[in-house]
Amino acid sequence: MSTHNHEHHISTAGQLWAVGTTLFILTIITVVVAKFVAIPPPFDVVTAISIALIKAFLVAAFFMNLYWDVKFNAMLLIMAVIFFLLMISITLLDTMYRNDVVPSF
Repeated sequence: MSTHNHEHHISTAGQLWAVGTTLFILTIITVVVAKFVAIPPPFDVVTAISIALIKAFLVAAFFMNLYWDVKFNAMLLIMAVIFFLLMISITLLDTMYRNDVVPSF
């Protein structure tokens, strides 16, 4: 059997509060941008997804401890996200070129 010298990282309360406060502020920014800022149509979705990706990174890195964990686990997460985006892209390519089943929709 192999022995692992991997020590577990214990996050401090300050780190968790900082990340939680950052997530809360980013959520407020998301709501303000969606409700009160007039962003042109292609860029409003890009802005919302960018803020959501930053929040997802913070959750994965600090609350799931991927920042301090073995880098293989972070690689697995990144590969899963790439696979998900590939499947969504293939699905969108299919739906863009379909004929309308009901013309009124």
